[in-house]
Amino acid sequence: MAHFAKVESGVVTEVIVADQDFIDTQSGTWVKTSYNTRNGKHYAPDSQTEDSGTPLRKNFAGIGFTYDSGRDAFFPPQPYPSWVINETTGGWDAPVSITDDGKQYQWDESITNWKEVT
Repeated sequence: MAHFAKVESGVVTEVIVADQDFIDTQSGTWVKTSYNTRNGKHYAPDSQTEDSGTPLRKNFAGIGFTYDSGRDAFFPPQPYPSWVINETTGGWDAPVSITDDGKQYQWDESITNWKEVT
């Protein structure tokens, strides 16, 4: 058994666990996805520990994710219009790095920068 994502017009509409034989009988486009892959890394089952496994398609697919067949990767929805895809992790990066000074920040798209939470 494996996880498969149904992709319609580049968007994931369903994720199921099934045998390849079953998927082969289904209409539409189904793409295999790995529950152990996130942010371009492979993790041990039910773990936060990276292992030596090969990541599959950057991220485990979720409903609303985009499947880019050219990159053969699943990408989560873009959080803000100014953010850009990270080709290594398959996640989204802000155009400005967040300050690591121990304070809390949230993204403010109107100024395309981080704003301190007070």
